[in-house]
Amino acid sequence: MLIHQGIIRQTLLVLYLLLNYDSIQGKTLLSKVEELELEEKFKLLNKPSVKTIKSKFGDIYDCVDFYKQPAFDHPLLKNHNFHPEMKPTLARSKQNSSTSQTNWSSRLWSKLDDGCPFGTVPIRRITKEDLIRQRNMPPPEDVISDAELTTMNNKRESKRRYISSQGYKLAIVRTPYNPNNKFTGAGMSSSLYNPQVEGQQHSACRLKIQKESDIIQVGWRVDPTLYKDNKTRLFVHFQAGDKHCFNTLCPGFVQVYPDIPVDIVFNDTSQRGVGGSWEFPMLIERDEANGNWWLLLDERNIHIGFWPQKIFTSLTGFANNIEWGGVAYSPPGVPKPPMGSSYFPIGNTGYDAYCGKLTVLNHKGVLINIYRTLVRVDDTNLYRLIDDPRMGPGKLKHYVLYGGPGESQQL
Repeated sequence: MLIHQGIIRQTLLVLYLLLNYDSIQGKTLLSKVEELELEEKFKLLNKPSVKTIKSKFGDIYDCVDFYKQPAFDHPLLKNHNFHPEMKPTLARSKQNSSTSQTNWSSRLWSKLDDGCPFGTVPIRRITKEDLIRQRNMPPPEDVISDAELTTMNNKRESKRRYISSQGYKLAIVRTPYNPNNKFTGAGMSSSLYNPQVEGQQHSACRLKIQKESDIIQVGWRVDPTLYKDNKTRLFVHFQAGDKHCFNTLCPGFVQVYPDIPVDIVFNDTSQRGVGGSWEFPMLIERDEANGNWWLLLDERNIHIGFWPQKIFTSLTGFANNIEWGGVAYSPPGVPKPPMGSSYFPIGNTGYDAYCGKLTVLNHKGVLINIYRTLVRVDDTNLYRLIDDPRMGPGKLKHYVLYGGPGESQQL
């Protein structure tokens, strides 16, 4: 009888592990309604292509007509007047030179492909397996609400209230809270690393611009649930009210540049203490002429695309909060993954993951150094952070060094 019970327990354990594995791998059984919803989303995301290209890393991209990209399925963008030759009226925005296009083409695309033709944009082809797997994506990182409270002396005082989603751990710096802050953007140059994650874990570094529940983010990310692999990839994310979305997986972000997708693989990543760090500049800036928020990448400030003002409720004007740093996620009960270089920072950019050259844009669109920041580290046993506003050379001196082993190992 005891042997029989033991066999039953072992069988149940195996079944549990298999079901858990299937859920992570995207093999979840779906109801007929879920299958119909999945099929509808699949057709909506995969647009007719002018050309199909393959990256050096095996990703398939469809060169979709600019006017047929997923962004314009947004109900507020049906009557837009955007066009593929759009350029922001920003001081830092440079023309897309043939040299920069050739440079990126050689880095991203196979020898048989040379990027997308003018008038089209690269959209990563999504499979049904991708959509099933992405059903396991966690809720947004956190929401910061700006609540006006009554103090003891009956004065009105604005305070910040954090509502963190379960499973996230942050090691970030942010601008001091002031509801009257008026930022038109921010930037950083982030070192690139490849922390090891498994299953539904992810680890990332990001620049985050926010006002109330509206958020825009850019950074790098290792996320098997989102991407199916453990490569270090670029990501963009926005949250408008209660809607949020990564990359081009739902309507919102309008891509303009034909040669750089928003989910590219960073093949070159930093090795702790080996040579110099690989880093990548990122900037988000609001176009004063129309309120659109532009994504600029690379040291040439190539304008990749924008989040239209129309999709937001709070970021229709200025942002009032900026954050830089690392974030790690694991589902409840699963050990926390490494962050950054996977080691605690020691104050050396050759060994530490970092967000460098921190800058903000003031209400006039002028790029200025940010000196005063506040630190938030959720668990100093797992992750740590060094905030040094005068570390770097030149004019942009502010560096944030962050990282840690998580619960993968104790250093």
